Amino acid sequence: MIKALILAALPVLPCLAAAADVQADSMRSEPGHASLAADRACSGDQLASPAGCQLGWGELGFTLQASASGSLNRLLIQPAGLSVDNSTINADLDGSAYGAVLADLDGNGWPGIYVYVSSAGSGSYGSLAAYAVNNGKSITPVYLPPLDQSPQALDGYMGHDRFAVAGDYLVRRFPVYRPGDSNAAPTGGTRELRYRLVPGEAGWVLLLLP
Repeated sequence: MIKALILAALPVLPCLAAAADVQADSMRSEPGHASLAADRACSGDQLASPAGCQLGWGELGFTLQASASGSLNRLLIQPAGLSVDNSTINADLDGSAYGAVLADLDGNGWPGIYVYVSSAGSGSYGSLAAYAVNNGKSITPVYLPPLDQSPQALDGYMGHDRFAVAGDYLVRRFPVYRPGDSNAAPTGGTRELRYRLVPGEAGWVLLLLP
């Protein structure tokens, strides 16, 4: 499971006056709530700003802020409106966050928080910091299995991942390298992987679809 390393809590941050609009295919209706907050995605610049970024889902709110000071950074998530536990989450990031989105990938009416991360260096390896809301009560980490558990998906992989939410799926795209390709010139096209959010034995898991 993605490990959130507990660090000294950062101050709760005010929301930005504007946040990026979510594309229509990543917007979902939420059962049991009459009105929905418009801000469900934010950019890397918003995440790295001193003010951070606020995302909303009905009566729930999430303030996100990610440092961008080097190859290792910190992510802060401050939830509000959860009925049981609104504790601040602090996590280490292997790289810089370039976007975040709220999305209901399993159709249960509650959102997940998906923060897209790209590592420093020429490989720009992608990773994900993700958390699911548990029936409006609390949030827990979502596990993204490493690519080496899927040899066919790993074939030709040398980083440069980009994540996005498309409808009910988390999508991961990256260039495919053939033998002899340089890091700057892949020739194998682009591979797209799709994941669904499912309950696992010990928490939420992003399941790679065949």
